[in-house]
Amino acid sequence: MSTRRYVVGRAADLADGEKMAVEAGGRSIAIFNVKGRYYGLLNRCPHRGADLCAGRFLPRVTAAVPGEYHYDTEHTFLVCPWHGWEFDVTTGQSYFDPIGMRGRPYKVDVESGATIAGMQPGPLRAETVSVEIEDDYLVVDLRPQRPQRAQAARTEKQETA
Repeated sequence: MSTRRYVVGRAADLADGEKMAVEAGGRSIAIFNVKGRYYGLLNRCPHRGADLCAGRFLPRVTAAVPGEYHYDTEHTFLVCPWHGWEFDVTTGQSYFDPIGMRGRPYKVDVESGATIAGMQPGPLRAETVSVEIEDDYLVVDLRPQRPQRAQAARTEKQETA
C-alpha cells in the first residue's frame, strides 16, 4: 500500500505569509501559510509550467469607476512569475482563465509529531520510552481534494467542536 501522506517540514519554519517548495511522492508541492492556515498547490503553473512557489502575492484590486482603485489586502492572489496568471492558493482557482485552468490543490495539515496518521498497528511491540512533543509538523495529503468532501469535513468538525 503506497503512502499518500508525507511529513514535509516543521510548521514553525513557515511563518505567516511565507511559502516553500517541498518534495512529496515524487511531486514538487508549494506550501503556503496564509494567516496561520496552510495550503498546498502543485508547484507548477497549469499554463506553461512555471514554478508557482517563485511567484509573489498581490492584493485583489477592484474599481467602482475608472481611476478609483481599491486594494483589498485581505484577499490576495498568488501571481505566476512567468505570465502573471493569478491563483487563489486556498482552492487553486485561476482568475485569468477560471474555466479552463486551475492549480492542483493539496490538503496540508498540522499534526503533532507523535500522532502522524496512516500507520497500521503491527503484531509485535517494542520497548517503550517516555517521549516529549516539541514541534508540530506540516503533512501533505496527495489525495485529490474534492470541494464537496472538504465542505463535509469542515461541517463535521464544527459539529463535533
